[in-house]
Formats: sequence, C-alpha cells, structure tokens
Amino acid sequence: MAAHDTILDMRKRPTLTERRSPWVVFARRDAPWLRAESAGLRERGGRVVRLDGRELRDPKALFAAFAQALSFPGYFGHNWDALVDCLHDLHGHEVGARDVAVLIEHADATLGGDPELLGLFVSVLCQAAWHANLQLDADGIPHQDRDPFTLHFVFLLHDLAPAAFAEAAARGSDVQVSLGQGYLAATLTGDDWPDRN
Repeated sequence: MAAHDTILDMRKRPTLTERRSPWVVFARRDAPWLRAESAGLRERGGRVVRLDGRELRDPKALFAAFAQALSFPGYFGHNWDALVDCLHDLHGHEVGARDVAVLIEHADATLGGDPELLGLFVSVLCQAAWHANLQLDADGIPHQDRDPFTLHFVFLLHDLAPAAFAEAAARGSDVQVSLGQGYLAATLTGDDWPDRN
C-alpha cells in the first residue's frame, strides 16, 4: 500500500461532522454515535437527508430518489457519473445547508438485489464524498474555486448485521471495507484516491 493510500483508523468512530473517512458506513439504525453526530451536524447548520433503501434497488429508481431528495438540477443525467458530480457539487443545488449526511433507511433491502450493483453504488458514494470532503480534482489537486464540505452516507440497518454487507460493498471499484465495533466502514483506496487530511 502506498504511503498516501487511505487507511481507516478503526479506533475513531464514524463521523458526520468531520471531513474524514470513512465516507460510507453501514450501521444499526439505533447506533448511539449516529444520534450524536446527526445532532451535531444540524447544530452546525448541516442537513440530514433520509432516503428509503427499499427504493434504491435498481439504478433508475436510485437516481430518481437522490434527485428528488437533494433537489438535483434538471440537467442531472440519471447515470453514475452524473450522481457523483451532483453529489459533490451540492452547494450549487440549493440544498440549504453547508454540510450534508445522507441516511439510507431500511438499507437491509439493498443487499437483496444485485451484489454488483451494491458495490458500484458504494464506490460512487465514496467517490462523491471524497470529492466533497477533500475538494480534490481527479489528479488529487485542490480545487481553487470550491470549499470542501462534509458529505457522508450511512446505510441504516434494521435486521442485518453490518458484516453482512462486507463482501458486496468491497466489490466496488477501489473500495476498502473494514469492520469496526458495530459498523462496517467503506472508503477509497489506491493511487487514484489520495487522502490529504
């Protein structure tokens, strides 16, 4: 592993208020850290957006759900690249908040479909969060015209344990997963995704 690759520090709990990985977390819906982090994000003027995982089992429905919940512009292309672009450019979409956490309720349902789809979905969410939190371009160079903002995604599990998602989440391109105490964390790894924090 190269020196600049992302290494998850599993001693730290996941965050919604700091611009650090993990970018995507699978956790029980009643996780105590989640309540505290959501409250902290709102106190800072951030926004918590909730989606229903039962509506995210195919790309068409997934793109529509994100576009509606986050008020994507009319030119949103309803494809994976467009999702990354619109998520890491939320400031231009009138979301009404500086920082954003997307909580996916009933996320257990996302495992019941195509495991390749879930891996791709996790990879796309990680890419969007990487861009937003670090505001680095594809070469790892900071954007001069954009300020970074916190963007995190949490899959809220009702019945399944976070570990049940490890194999499918790890199928995403350049995705590294690690099990913490009560959660599964996903972030990007590899030369294309330097972590400058």
